[in-house]
Amino acid sequence: MHTVAVLSLKGGVGKTTVALGLASAALRRGVRTLVIDLDPQCNATSTLEPDDTEASIYDVLQDPSRDTLDNAIAPSAWGDGVDVLAGSEDAESLNHPDPGETRLGRLREALRLLQDDEDPYQLVLLDCPPSLGQLTRSALVAADRALLVTEPTMFAVAGVQRAFEAVQAEREHNEHLQPLGVVVNRVRPRSHEHQFRIDELRDIFGPLVMPVALPDRLAVQQAQGACMPIHEWGTPGAREVALAFNLLLARVLRISRSRRRAVHHDFDDEEIEEAVDA
Repeated sequence: MHTVAVLSLKGGVGKTTVALGLASAALRRGVRTLVIDLDPQCNATSTLEPDDTEASIYDVLQDPSRDTLDNAIAPSAWGDGVDVLAGSEDAESLNHPDPGETRLGRLREALRLLQDDEDPYQLVLLDCPPSLGQLTRSALVAADRALLVTEPTMFAVAGVQRAFEAVQAEREHNEHLQPLGVVVNRVRPRSHEHQFRIDELRDIFGPLVMPVALPDRLAVQQAQGACMPIHEWGTPGAREVALAFNLLLARVLRISRSRRRAVHHDFDDEEIEEAVDA
């Protein structure tokens, strides 16, 4: 089971868009996927349109039992193969700035229960809020990999630097956690500013910057507004974005297959290259 936390510490960069795009690509590829909506805004849940559930991520973080999980997970309206662990506005009340280890470990406990299923999920996507409280930190404790999302703008680059530092710090509680990479969203190829910021990201993160950039296309907002997978929207812009997500998913699955190992508190160049090329 590949478990990927999708995060940024700046709002509005398209973090949920990336999680949904990967879920759409996984649906097209036949990869059984669970989207866990940790963001109290619940945008992923709204777009995936599961039936009403008796429980939500709020309840799972309070009581990570099998019964609670079963009551919180529902099939999405996108079709067989993508399920949702429903988000909740109430989860904001659990977003403590300095939670203890017990609270941080509850989501990890829940995911361990899912691994014992006869037909386990092949991919789990954790859609995190743009803040570093209990919700995001719980995702980092539960995940194998962290996918950092940014836009090619000055403030977004600063946000992804903070997110990377958070990933490093959380390995104190999860020695298996590794950065999967940095994906640049809403790129306009003809923008000199965007190219400057992408070059800046490569200077900072080197090979951790994903070679697949996500183009800025209106089709993304249109598909989300219609609560449809981007792969089913059918416009030229949607097909371009869908192809980018196909390539990103392939890279996510390939990198996530690399052997788990403990990592040190700081990445050196060789370690970063191994994480990307594994």
